[in-house]
Amino acid sequence: MSPSSPAPSRAPSYAAVLRTPHAARAFGSALLGRLSYGMVPLSLMLAVNDVTGSYSVAGTVMALFGATSVFLSPARAALIDRYGPRRALPPMAGSYAVLLAALAYVTWRPGAPPVLLGVLAMTAGVCTPPLGPVMRTLWSRLVPERELLRRAYSLDGVAEELLFVTGPLLVGVVIGLTVPAAGVAIGSVLVLVGTLALVSSPALRGGGAAPATAKEAGAGQDAPGRQRLLGVVGVRHAALVAAAVGLCLGGLDLLVVAFAEQHGRGSAAAWVLAALSAGSAVGGLAHGAVPWRASNRARLPWPAVGLGAALAVAGLSPDVYVLAGVVAAAGVFVAPALTTAYLVADESVAEGVRTRAGAWVNTAVNAGSSVGTAAVGLLVDRLSPVVCFAVAAVPALLCAAVVFRAPVARGAVDRAGTARDSVSRP
Repeated sequence: MSPSSPAPSRAPSYAAVLRTPHAARAFGSALLGRLSYGMVPLSLMLAVNDVTGSYSVAGTVMALFGATSVFLSPARAALIDRYGPRRALPPMAGSYAVLLAALAYVTWRPGAPPVLLGVLAMTAGVCTPPLGPVMRTLWSRLVPERELLRRAYSLDGVAEELLFVTGPLLVGVVIGLTVPAAGVAIGSVLVLVGTLALVSSPALRGGGAAPATAKEAGAGQDAPGRQRLLGVVGVRHAALVAAAVGLCLGGLDLLVVAFAEQHGRGSAAAWVLAALSAGSAVGGLAHGAVPWRASNRARLPWPAVGLGAALAVAGLSPDVYVLAGVVAAAGVFVAPALTTAYLVADESVAEGVRTRAGAWVNTAVNAGSSVGTAAVGLLVDRLSPVVCFAVAAVPALLCAAVVFRAPVARGAVDRAGTARDSVSRP
């Protein structure tokens, strides 16, 4: 759909997104599989700690699991782009589910060797199916209007946010009834069932996400054939903003816990973080509902500015109640920032590499979160809360400044081939 195309005849809505043929089934299937990602990390950490009695081992196992899952996401997405989700997803999900089942089995009772746990966790991370990037690519094919697509991405982002709140709550229910390893086993079932339901849905059976052509598969590569998607300005800026959001959120999680403990309200940290998720959900829904006139690229840095400003103010909170309110306000900018980043990445590349482009954004936010937690962990015992919150705000403000200064290309897809804006959407 060209930027000069007339506005759609009907006002887009979230209901219209779900009324798109085959969208509700595909979306529901993807969410079912993605619920596993909200349950498995906490379940696995608790299960490993339970059977080894060591937080050090649990932390190492989770680091191996998280590193392979996050940093190999673009490689797995490349397989999706090359072979199509119907061929590439089932082997990934099947392997991932089997390895999770193996982890559940060996952590059901004490005595599991730490080396075995590390190997299984690392291998499982390698196989993690990229259901989020696949669903976002599918949205770009299913939804025929750009305004409706923005709503679809907002709905997807808010739903994913809620999954990562619901997942740990379900783990709490599970460990109240049985051992933590049961949560890992449930996660293996969820991801397998959700993936198989997704690839068997009419949205994919009808060719909604076909394998890339040879020309499309080569988009974003240099002469020797190495992938250069981060050489595409839109993808690079989207990943930069996503990484900044991840850095802020990773640092914020730890700062909230430290702040609550310093004020003698350690248990209130969970409620403050819940306020963050609630704010993100509200912001995501509002962002999708507003008929923006500015392009996605022009809007990209603004939510990062809002997030950074809110974090800087959060350090001045006199108590946890005020902190919860300010953190909720910060959350309002989180979902819009990530939604816009995914949209910019999607519209900046040729059709055959969109899953990979989205995976780079996904990798950036997750990697940023891990680095942010580690960095703030080094500072929180040495600096005052005001300074720590200000430091946590710097990545968002700095990355926003970088994106602001960069020229906005009109319809160009730097090295990735044909601009999406000049291509009619199916």
